Amino acid sequence: MNICVYGASSNEIDKSFIEKTEELGVAMAERGHGLVFGGGANGLMGAAARGVFSKKGEIIGIAPSFFNVDGILFEHCSEFLYPETMRERKRIMEEKSDAFVITPGGIGTFDEFFEIFTLKQLGRHKKPIAIFNINGYYDSLLKMLSEAVSKGFMNQKSLDLVPVFENAAEMLEYFEGYKQADGEPEIFKEIDTK
Repeated sequence: MNICVYGASSNEIDKSFIEKTEELGVAMAERGHGLVFGGGANGLMGAAARGVFSKKGEIIGIAPSFFNVDGILFEHCSEFLYPETMRERKRIMEEKSDAFVITPGGIGTFDEFFEIFTLKQLGRHKKPIAIFNINGYYDSLLKMLSEAVSKGFMNQKSLDLVPVFENAAEMLEYFEGYKQADGEPEIFKEIDTK
């Protein structure tokens, strides 16, 4: 399967995030999975790509043409697509992927996560999503989402669509054994439109 990895483009982060994401890329390729990603050479995007590349795995990079400047994009992709806009980039990443991993990142990663999560909750795709919670990075976000459930702003079924993992192998096993649960992702049908 092709697994989309969303994550930071910054190298100004603790090296343990980079190491664990590179290990994820290695594990993906060893298990026969390809990578779909935002095409960046740096940060966690670059780490995932280096890991997959080190085991000769398939890599699809997707980045707007305005990103194509020296040192920004990963040079060893099996295929590289250059959409015109960031919105088109996200659409192509979604279409080319069978599963989605959310690694630590900033505003761009948050945007990608919430869009793919929203689309799943609305039943627009049936692909698995998982948060790779390296070093507890997403603990605060998960607390906020739990608070949204407790205060009635979202339901627990929606939150359950996105399991959280700290171990790459367990996360990949989840993807490999994924079966759509009863009623998932048909949560949107529960909304009363009267």
